[in-house]
Amino acid sequence: MGSVRAITKSDIGGLSKVLGRAFYDDPVMNWMLPGDAARAKGLPRLFGAITRYQYFATGGCEIALADDGSIGGAALWAPPDTWKGSQLSELRMMPAMILAFGRRVQVGQEVAETMKKNHPQEPHWYLSTIGTDPAVRGGGHGFALMKSRLDRVDAEHAPAYLESSKPENVPYYERFGFETTGEIVIPDGGPTLFAMWRNPR
Repeated sequence: MGSVRAITKSDIGGLSKVLGRAFYDDPVMNWMLPGDAARAKGLPRLFGAITRYQYFATGGCEIALADDGSIGGAALWAPPDTWKGSQLSELRMMPAMILAFGRRVQVGQEVAETMKKNHPQEPHWYLSTIGTDPAVRGGGHGFALMKSRLDRVDAEHAPAYLESSKPENVPYYERFGFETTGEIVIPDGGPTLFAMWRNPR
């Protein structure tokens, strides 16, 4: 298990590829981009855009380094009161979103809006994304990323929130103190996400 550090701009390309591979079999990503080739091409663009234009400036992006110095995993957090992003960041992301989703861009927007409608309003740290490269999965990178940021969350005595897109991951998050508070159902036969909240420590 390598070290965890904040990302620099030069990390965004590598981080995007790692998260693209990590989420290749994710139910929500499969729903938004059902074609295997489209998903493999679109996901790095998606994660690159949201990292560059929404999460990087807030200081909530971290990577876990593998033993060889490569990126083994990444986490994108939004500090309290920043999870919505700005209209400017959304405008700056739009060209990349169109490239990522193509004709499915409307589906991606509907998923995002459904998640926003169900998002807690109380100030909290929001774990938007966490993933590890399948090549090093099981190496403790996810644990290191969770612990790194939750140590800060606890130092601030703040709550935290995430959505789990896989039911099998719910027990993993429970080990870190998150509790399921509800289910978010994507319309039109889409998958279900599990809303999870962690009280201040």
